Amino acid sequence: MKTITRRNFIKSAAISAATISWTAKSWSQVAGANEAIRVAVVGFKGRGSDHISGLRKIPGVRITALCDVDKDVLSTGKQKVQDAETYIDIRKMLESKNVDAVSIATPNHWHALGAIWAIQAGKDVYLEKPVSHNVWEGRKIVEAANKYNKIVQTGTQSRSSMGIKEAVEFVRKGNLGKILVSRGLCYKRRDSIGKVDGPQPIPPNIDYDLWCGPAQKLPLMRKRLHYDWHWVWNTGNGDIGNQGIHEMDVARWFLGVMELSPRVLSIGGRLGYIDDGETPNTLIVYHDYPEAPLIFEVRGLPEKKGSKNMDKYRGAQIGIVIDCENGYVSIPTYSSAIVYDKDGKIIKEFKGAEDHYANWIKAVRSRKSEDLNARILEGHLSSALCHTSNVSYRLGKKKDPNEIKEEIKSNSLFNESFGRMIEHLAANEVDVNIDKLTLGMPLKMDPKTEKFIGNDDANALLTRNYRDPFIVPEKV
Repeated sequence: MKTITRRNFIKSAAISAATISWTAKSWSQVAGANEAIRVAVVGFKGRGSDHISGLRKIPGVRITALCDVDKDVLSTGKQKVQDAETYIDIRKMLESKNVDAVSIATPNHWHALGAIWAIQAGKDVYLEKPVSHNVWEGRKIVEAANKYNKIVQTGTQSRSSMGIKEAVEFVRKGNLGKILVSRGLCYKRRDSIGKVDGPQPIPPNIDYDLWCGPAQKLPLMRKRLHYDWHWVWNTGNGDIGNQGIHEMDVARWFLGVMELSPRVLSIGGRLGYIDDGETPNTLIVYHDYPEAPLIFEVRGLPEKKGSKNMDKYRGAQIGIVIDCENGYVSIPTYSSAIVYDKDGKIIKEFKGAEDHYANWIKAVRSRKSEDLNARILEGHLSSALCHTSNVSYRLGKKKDPNEIKEEIKSNSLFNESFGRMIEHLAANEVDVNIDKLTLGMPLKMDPKTEKFIGNDDANALLTRNYRDPFIVPEKV
């Protein structure tokens, strides 16, 4: 393969001047096999700090730019990477001729637009999970990556686990018989974020207009701007889209399906406390794939009231359990899998993982997207399953537990999950006859068009009203 150097590779295309200000002359050029890959990190108060430390360990990688709308965070980052250029506005950063690739760890509502702008500016992208805030914009990232031939890695580290990959292959070869159900678990403690009695002041070190970006610029109605954005719909996707996307991705991987589920139903609520959060801390979801159902469970409350411990389901707490005809597989970590027979005896174990950042850099150098362990299409589909789960929940209505049981009585697997959820809530002294659960709206989807069938309200939640000039383009 002919070596691509910064001297002979220039990518150009037309970009709307109404939304982005750079031109073809400012577009990045791709480093060859013997040249340094110059990376910019966008958003690093949380997960992005790991991007910085992880990327700096890879030979031939230089972090040349840092971007964050929080001046205090930016200052701290500059102390760690002293030779990096610093930016508050991602648009200015993308004009830099000193950046070949961008890693993005902003809040969810910025993921898609940040990635698309970076791709259009000629950069390769490492994009944190979920790759999108809604289904529609996730598909737009896929289109952009394909159109501009960019290397876009999804931040789902389990895809770089040789152990889990081998377990997937073991099961899909029929060694345990047919898959009966693929189950993802996110049992992760989430405390109350508190309750405010009015709009809160925006910290002076933050450019709030840029922080909101594509989201609606609303008053701050919670104590903490950072991190707790996960629990409001305007910017976050709840724990199914935060932690749960990892487990959703592996659960789908075992099924081998490359499209969204044709039917989805959610049940849950935000229970155990009253706070400013909107997303459910307790949720079960049924994705009705023809191959086998994918059931997802979220629990943010402990195993019982006052406990510091979380529930486990057959040894897994934040993980995956794949039930098959002749046994099951438990995936308790990002890099290992344990195979059991029908009697619960261990018959095989798989372990090991490749560095996920290094895998991205390898593909950036080879210019082969097939070298990626977590291509953007995989990230889009798994993120979108989280989003359609939330759409069902958001369109649902609060019901008595007996009404919910009646609605799902013909579905034995979902009924079993519901029964365990009721027991879990009772252990936390939540009376679902008083603090009622929400029975989500059962939804049908056309997986080819990624639109719900005959439901305008549901389809409206597949996208959002973007705020000028932070608009995800229809044509990328």
